[in-house]
Amino acid sequence: MAIDWTPIVNKYKGLWVGLKDDEQTVVGSGKTVQEVLEKSKRSGFPKPILLRVPTKVLPYVGSI
Repeated sequence: MAIDWTPIVNKYKGLWVGLKDDEQTVVGSGKTVQEVLEKSKRSGFPKPILLRVPTKVLPYVGSI
């Protein structure tokens, strides 16, 4: 099943975020990975899924 990250992208553009295992709930955010890890740990989630949210969402067509 696809996950709609539109609310996360709109709110956290250009930042790092830490997500719970459900891949939808933000447990920490910040400008650096270290900041996100510290906030996530304080929230009770010492090993979040880390995601760098892009500043722009661009279409991609092609191959690697």
